[in-house]
This record gives sequence, structure tokens and C-alpha cells, in this order.
Amino acid sequence: MTIPTPLPEAPPVNLALQGGGSHGAFTWGVLDALLEDGRVALDGISGTSAGAMNAVALAHGFATSQGRLNADPREAARQSLASFWEGIVNLGALSEAQRAPFDVLFGRVGVTDSPAGLWANAVSNFWSQTVSPYQSNPFDINPLRKFLKQQVDFDQLARLKGLKVFVVATRVSTGKAEVFSGRRLTVDAVMASACLPMLFQAVEIEGDHFWDGGYSGNPAIHPLIFHCDSSDIILVQINPIKRDKLPTSGAAIMDRVNEITFNAALIAEMRAIDFVKRLLAEGKLDPTHYKNILMHRIDGGEKLEALTASTKTSVTAKLINELRDMGRASAKAWLHKHFDALGVEGTVNIAHDYLDDLRVPVKAGQSKSTDPDLRPPEA
Repeated sequence: MTIPTPLPEAPPVNLALQGGGSHGAFTWGVLDALLEDGRVALDGISGTSAGAMNAVALAHGFATSQGRLNADPREAARQSLASFWEGIVNLGALSEAQRAPFDVLFGRVGVTDSPAGLWANAVSNFWSQTVSPYQSNPFDINPLRKFLKQQVDFDQLARLKGLKVFVVATRVSTGKAEVFSGRRLTVDAVMASACLPMLFQAVEIEGDHFWDGGYSGNPAIHPLIFHCDSSDIILVQINPIKRDKLPTSGAAIMDRVNEITFNAALIAEMRAIDFVKRLLAEGKLDPTHYKNILMHRIDGGEKLEALTASTKTSVTAKLINELRDMGRASAKAWLHKHFDALGVEGTVNIAHDYLDDLRVPVKAGQSKSTDPDLRPPEA
């Protein structure tokens, strides 16, 4: 397959990859389509949980092709991502009873009648009765660690040049986001980014302990702002911000609580980006010192939102492949509609999509801007 060479006028972009269990296969499809298209160069990637796994799998392809004659890093990255997710599916081919701990580790706790769901419920019930993973899982069995080490060469990843990769975990002692990159980006960092504290012991790194990065950044956008040159950030969103239907069952309530919890940090960062953009538009900040971020988003829309949070624990080939195809279609549609906006304007109305009615609109004289981020919220 011939991969087109990136066009000189196409600006590099940053990618922000959300976590969300096996729904991360949607992100795989998005990344695969962007790499196949070839017109988008990558500056930086920030990922959390399953987003972190996608990030390091992609970067592994770039790292292993580095220095190799006639090697195409984009094709290598596509192969690396495919190998990772095909491995997930192969692990899912085990009997449900065998793979139950893996399902729950990789996804989120869901309520189903399957052995995986029953196992999750049992652990959850233990937790509510003060039985912690330090008691229920004293040996800290973590089947994903070995798999991840087989898939990603972290030594080569540490030597990767050009593409910046950031993985986020939550420091238990402070609740703050910890960003791992460069030589600090290890298998432990990725496992910390996906460590749900109800199920697995905190991951110890450099004497500190870490939990799932979704609590403090899903994904963290600030590393892309401060450590990357590109002003364009494409958010690959797999956790819905809004759901119109009121959850009434115990499972649905917990699913929605998890979605709200893991979107809270993203909304806070969007508020900060929106605030800086408005101050820049009003001439109150020096544009030589503050970056005007151009936000973009690729999501699955209603099709992805129709999937319940409990499906995030499913690793069946059918679901994984459907999510991949959904991601590819969404990325292609986005490129067709918004590619020309890269480097020019944002394609997300941050105020309308992420903020509340207390957000002060920009001045009337600026409301006709072609940048949707600079328009006042829709009524």
C-alpha cells in the first residue's frame, strides 16, 4: 500500500486521546485513518488509560522505524496499533471466566450477567464492605502488564525523536495529574494511567503512588499546549459529555457517575482554553506569550453514545472491529469537512459544547468571527 507524503502546507497537529476501556478501539480506527490519509503530521500525543495505550502503540511504530532505510513510520504505526488491538481480541478469545479480570482491568466496571460482570460486581461489593484490592488481590496480579511489554518497546520509545508522547496518571497523595514522557514513559506509567483503585493496587513509581489518569485528566491537554509547537489539538472523544435520558437503574446511575467523573478534568481544561481565547480576542493578552489554541474533535456521535458504559469491558472481535470501523469513518468524515481549517481556526464551539451559562460571551463586535470558538453560546 502506498502512503501519501504529508503536504508541506498541512500543519502538524496534536492528538488528545480519551480513556474508555474497549471503546478505545474507536480511537484506533481514528488513528488508523489519520495515518493512512497522510496529510496530517503529528507533533504531540497525550493519552489517558486506553488512550495512553493507543498513544504508546502508535509511538512504538514510529520508534521502531526510526533510522531504518525506506521505513514508513506511519505504516509502522498502523501495524503496531493493529497488533495491539488484535492481541486484545485474541486474549478475549479465552473463556469468559479466564479473562474476567482482564476484561475489567482493561475496561470499566460494568453490570452484566456475564462472568466478567459478576466478577466485577463481586469486587465492587467487596470494596463497599471495606475489602480493598490489597486484600482481594494481595499479589497484585496484572495480566495487562505482560501483554503491554510484549507490544511496546519502551527503551526504543524513550529514544524517539520528533513525536512527543505524554501519558497521564493521578498522584494518590495530592490528586494532581502527573505527566510521564521521555525516559519516564515506562510500562509502569501506562499501567498507572489505567489503574482503577477499586480493582488494583496503586502503581508505585519513583517512590510515589498513582491511580487512573482519568481522575485528573481525560485526557490532559496542558502538556500539548506547553510542550508542543502546534496550536491545533484534535480531541478524540469517546466519553459522552451529555446524555438526555435520566439514568434510573443502579447500573445506569453508576455508568453516568463514571462518565461525569472522568469528564470533569476535560471540562475544566476547556474552560481555561476558552478563557484565554476570549482574552486574546479582546486584546487583553499578548499573543506572543499566549497560544491561541485551535480545538477540534472527532467522536462517534450518536452511534458511540448508544453504547452503554458496561460495553467498555467487552473485548469481542465483533465489537472491537465495529468500533474500529466507526472510528475510521468518523475520522474520514472529519478530514473531508474540516481539514482546511487546520492551522486557521478551531472547529469546536467550546462554550456551547463544554461550558455552562455563566460563561461570559465575547464582545458583540467579535461575534461574527468565523472561528466557532469565538462565537457566543447558542441559545
